[in-house]
Amino acid sequence: MSAKQDRILIFGAGVIGSMYAMKLIEAGFDVTLFAHSIRYKSLRENGLQYKEQGSVKSIKVKVIDTLKNDDIYDFIFVTVRYDRSESALLALKDNQSKHIVTMTSNSIGFSSWLDIVGDRLLPAFPGFGGQIKDGVLHARFLPKIIAATAFGEMNGEVTERIEKLAKLFKTAKLPYVIKKDMQAYLITHSVSDIAMLSVLHSENNIIDKKTIRTRKTARKITVTLKAYLRAIQKAGVSIDPPMLKMVLKFPNLFLDLFFLTWLRTKMVSDMMLPDYANRANNEIVQLSNDLMKFLSQNDIKSVAHSSE
Repeated sequence: MSAKQDRILIFGAGVIGSMYAMKLIEAGFDVTLFAHSIRYKSLRENGLQYKEQGSVKSIKVKVIDTLKNDDIYDFIFVTVRYDRSESALLALKDNQSKHIVTMTSNSIGFSSWLDIVGDRLLPAFPGFGGQIKDGVLHARFLPKIIAATAFGEMNGEVTERIEKLAKLFKTAKLPYVIKKDMQAYLITHSVSDIAMLSVLHSENNIIDKKTIRTRKTARKITVTLKAYLRAIQKAGVSIDPPMLKMVLKFPNLFLDLFFLTWLRTKMVSDMMLPDYANRANNEIVQLSNDLMKFLSQNDIKSVAHSSE
């Protein structure tokens, strides 16, 4: 099947969905974006706007705000946050498309998703980041070793649809990696995000920029991350990416310095902190709750947050 024959629906027109849409359209694929309200109107009137080399550019994109059950696509990419994943899949439940790729940055498990869409589910992890400001995409591309799109069957097999998806990414020159255990990969990333982002919130308030730059905040990340990594290991989860295994071996002082440097970056102060304040808190709260349920189901009674 040629690139022009492949129909792709991207369900969610936020940062992740917009970035995949831009890259796949440039590669010649037939891409449609599903969007709502203000974002839908903006895409219809202005196209997909993005910042590149200091100027705002635009690429034409097909956009819809309703989906018919017989409107069939080769792949549907679901690019919404974890706390919105079930509602998105429920909206796709009766659509007849055979392959639904969940491009959700974090996940603790797939059981509820499987209940909704069955074996059409193909879990993935997005390889992009960025922001949308005033309707304009500000993309953040990272080296492949840090951020490549990960995907794989739940049973670890390299199926025909995995090969087809890999070919699609290769055509679009998008870095990708095929994983044999996507659940372990997603849980590990979820634990990392919970540890790093939950510290932005204290007693129902978003902490200020001065507080976030302190050694105390860095130590909280260090201790929380180590505790969660040990807990998921005890629950039988393989830590992936493997470099996170090294976190358990590094001294706390070394990790404190690393996280202190990260907390003082412009990315945290100008991007992650306001994004968390506006939207991401709901996702982290749900991830944390689901992680606790997962650990309790595996007889992990508690997660100690004390330093070594």
